[in-house]
Amino acid sequence: MAEAQHLDTPQYDAVVIGAGFAGLYQLHCLREMGLATTVFEAGSNVGGTWYWNRYPGARTDSPSNVYQFLFTDKLVNQWHWSERFPSQAETERYLNWVADQLDLRSDIQFNQRVDSAVWSAENACWIITTESGAQTSARFVISCMGPLSKPVLPSFKGSEAFEGIIVHTSQWPQQDIELAGRRVAVIGTGATGIQVVQTIAAEVQQLTVFQRTANYTIPMKNYPYAESEPLQVDGAQLLQRTRQTFGGFDFDIEHRLWAEVDPAERRATMERLWSEGNLALWVGSFAEQLMEAEANEAVSEFVRQKIRARINDPELEQKLVPTDHGFGTHRVPLETGYYEAYARDNVQLIDANEEPILHLTPTSIVTAHQEIPVDVIICATGFDAVTGALTNIDVRGRDNRSLADLWGKDVRTAMGMQVHGFPNLFITSSPLSPAGAFCNAPTCVQHSVEWISECIGYVQNRGSAIEATAEFEAQWVAHHDETANATLIAKTPSWYTGANIEGKSSRLIGYPGGIPAYVEACEQVKQNGYAGFSIS
Repeated sequence: MAEAQHLDTPQYDAVVIGAGFAGLYQLHCLREMGLATTVFEAGSNVGGTWYWNRYPGARTDSPSNVYQFLFTDKLVNQWHWSERFPSQAETERYLNWVADQLDLRSDIQFNQRVDSAVWSAENACWIITTESGAQTSARFVISCMGPLSKPVLPSFKGSEAFEGIIVHTSQWPQQDIELAGRRVAVIGTGATGIQVVQTIAAEVQQLTVFQRTANYTIPMKNYPYAESEPLQVDGAQLLQRTRQTFGGFDFDIEHRLWAEVDPAERRATMERLWSEGNLALWVGSFAEQLMEAEANEAVSEFVRQKIRARINDPELEQKLVPTDHGFGTHRVPLETGYYEAYARDNVQLIDANEEPILHLTPTSIVTAHQEIPVDVIICATGFDAVTGALTNIDVRGRDNRSLADLWGKDVRTAMGMQVHGFPNLFITSSPLSPAGAFCNAPTCVQHSVEWISECIGYVQNRGSAIEATAEFEAQWVAHHDETANATLIAKTPSWYTGANIEGKSSRLIGYPGGIPAYVEACEQVKQNGYAGFSIS
């Protein structure tokens, strides 16, 4: 960490970190308030997740009607989506278009990765240092880094001598990687790995897939929008609707009780939701399926039957049908032709638990059972989710308190908006908020950005700093834990609980109480003059 310069007064009212969905909207809101604001973006352009994740097959699993900004008529229905589930390229183009429509680029500093942020109590401001050593200061700092932005790369003995390409999906180069006719290994079969496998299986010479955990999936029902009949939405109505549904979509959870619906009707409901080809079976079905073992097993077996029907090989079926966790307790991906990819002669599936990778040679992967020639290794190995983006920065609050040290012991926030001990630091897509895991991203980041902006506006003429109190933070953590522990998700190891990172503090990373409950809690705090936050 570079030594902070003596900065008597803040150079900016606010510094925003990240220029994805949240960062662009946060910049727009603060500028509309008249605040001098700058954005530090590590990439060379806007887009956030959709700038970095350009791997083969990358696309949203939220439909385009809700995967967009809905706050202004200047944007709503002005961009014509080409399909129901947009590709990475289209989503990136959309966010570039938004930046241009709102004239945001002049206040974004590209190729500026933040190295540290240190609170100066003397000047009531943050000193922000980038990796280049440049420093600036701001009264407020708002982290708008995505929840999945610190990749986890596996460490393989011999990787330094490997003559081919090793790449994490979130670090895919802009110039792309030629895969046609090459021997490729994909490590990981979560949502990203599934998209990669189903996309490249037909073009590569040989594809070897290393799977640790089989996942439940839902077939994506994607379709194009005709130019003559583009998608049209009522932005204000849809914005309100998404904040009234459990997952921030335009569909909501089933309000009938599982026990009060006869088995035939339950089955009919599952079939209907399955046929929609979106995430409705996961976050638009019976609530009990994520809370009660018996209901969860019934839904899990329903999905297993659907998967089995597409696999004609008993050995593949044993590997690809999940049995070690229940449906919805891990992230549920959408897929298109994923299981059919394994029926190809050029595709091999390896259970990484039974046949682990031992080491690499210059031209191959050596497992416990075989040596596999390979040219490209694609790591779809996930992220240090939600907390990793901020702990990757040296964030120091009052009395030089380290956020990385704090979260290394115990992940805590106050409604996901702030952390006690870190004045004037706000977070979007944060731990213990729905945006951390269980929300259509644009729905939650639009809400968080608006709440943060209103809070900053409230504080401006009332003091120099605002900070969550220890008591309120403890109350929120207790509420979060009580809500989380009623679910099966909290009892199932996954990246949702930090289980994918050795030594990471275990706590369900996202608030599972649903968007309406969360929005109401945030609104009550605001209406009560930001009770639970101290202004000094």
